[in-house]
Amino acid sequence: MSHALSAAAAGFGTGLSLIVAIGAQNAFVLRQGIRREAVLAVVGICALSDAALIALGVGGVGAVVVAWPGALTVVGWIGGAFLLCYGALAARRVVKPQGALRAEGETAGSRRRAVLTCLAMTWLNPHVYLDTVFLLGSLAADQGALRWTFGIGAVTASLCWFAALGFGARLLSRWLAKPAAWRVLDGLVAATMIVLGVTLIAGS
Repeated sequence: MSHALSAAAAGFGTGLSLIVAIGAQNAFVLRQGIRREAVLAVVGICALSDAALIALGVGGVGAVVVAWPGALTVVGWIGGAFLLCYGALAARRVVKPQGALRAEGETAGSRRRAVLTCLAMTWLNPHVYLDTVFLLGSLAADQGALRWTFGIGAVTASLCWFAALGFGARLLSRWLAKPAAWRVLDGLVAATMIVLGVTLIAGS
């Protein structure tokens, strides 16, 4: 039992250290949480996607995918272009702010947009594959028979993080209730997206 708990704790700590890093996905979840738009759907997509990718990595798929590195190049170009477009939209909001931050009611259109954006931002980002399928997969392999316990720990870390980020973001609403503060947030989002997009394309 103690070995299983140690493996699960190692998976949780490793998964959390990789997920918490600032990135396009976290910035998007934070923004949706502050706006209170499709938060449950976005958190669910991020957590379930991570769970699926971690399972692939623990199952050894990472070693198979490495045999075709050209696939990562294609995904890198597509993902980089997507992040650049999203960053440009965020930069546009800095120049032409949409007003003060407020909790907005969800509409079918806004929910659909959020879901599609979240799916693209998750599955078109090569870093997600590198962190979950390859890195976590290789670390899980070191656990031997407890590799799936390690994977469960990593999946739990992902779920806890995205739930805290998405549903806890509304606590920042009071500080981001002014247009100026919202423009700063959009500026940070734009910078993050553009830098990551350029990095992905340059490294492809």
